Amino acid sequence: MSRSKSLQYYIFARILLAPLMIWTIITIVFLLLRATPGDPADAILGTRAPQSAKDALREELGLNAPLWLQYFRYLIQVLNFNLGTSLSSRGQNVWDVIQEYFPATVELSLFAIIVAITIGVSIGIISASRPNTLFDIGGRLFGIITYSLPLFWVGMIMQLIFAVQLRWFPLGTRFPVGMPTPKTITGLYTLDSLFSFNFAQFFTSIYYLVLPCITLGLLLSGIFERIVRVNLKQTLKSEYVEAARARGIQENTILISHALKNALIPVITVMGLTFAALLGGAVLTEVTFSWPGLGNRLYEAISLRDYPTVQGIMVFFGIIVVFASILIDIINALIDPRIRY
Repeated sequence: MSRSKSLQYYIFARILLAPLMIWTIITIVFLLLRATPGDPADAILGTRAPQSAKDALREELGLNAPLWLQYFRYLIQVLNFNLGTSLSSRGQNVWDVIQEYFPATVELSLFAIIVAITIGVSIGIISASRPNTLFDIGGRLFGIITYSLPLFWVGMIMQLIFAVQLRWFPLGTRFPVGMPTPKTITGLYTLDSLFSFNFAQFFTSIYYLVLPCITLGLLLSGIFERIVRVNLKQTLKSEYVEAARARGIQENTILISHALKNALIPVITVMGLTFAALLGGAVLTEVTFSWPGLGNRLYEAISLRDYPTVQGIMVFFGIIVVFASILIDIINALIDPRIRY
């Protein structure tokens, strides 16, 4: 089989698996929500509401129907690109909820992944290029510590030090209260302010992003540090690197032009999947920093037993992760011809 046909078969197989993975996510989310304790009617109306009102609400929401019928109705809804109506947002469509809150999550995730890659790759290169030194030991300790620290604890410590004690950064919001937000173009305040040529709003949005982004990016940087350090160490011991040294090429040139290029291939996979996971799993960060993103909205919906909103957001996040993983697999297959089915 030729390389082009093999690549086409690989891409086709990955795309063909996407509907199966999405259906699995939909099914798991639906069943887990129905298995969790609590009643949406109690969460919405309160435990002191009349039983007749609760029964009427359950009937309206379709919760009195058999489980298989609820599941079938929800599948039909999703196939029609209808994620339902939010119970806790006064009848707001779930798609509108996602559109309202998702840009804040994208902005937080984008800047956090930039911080993580910058710190992690830099420390990984320094550590791998100086084996068995204090730099190497420090890099390993950095990777272990940042990987193991709980995010919510670090977030609270960072807020306590830099927002409460030192008052260097703001706390618990995305933009100053009372100050007009940037004109909505993309929903990302940093980009919208630049597109509007309003640099005061741009620097203000960056200022409010700094603390949550550095906290999240710092903890994620340990992943990139460990991958870069391990792969770069192995690459520096390879035969083509030894041949380059034998030809008298400078060590910095070998490191940047030869070894680092191959060592960064696994980072592409981790970078894509980490960013997708950030979009779908920034709940702890957003709740800890009171960031008005989709993760924080998901937490509120779970607390209120808002089935449609929780299901819709989880399915939306799942679809993002599925297609991000497919895209990363395709990019890796284009870069590395050894990756095939």
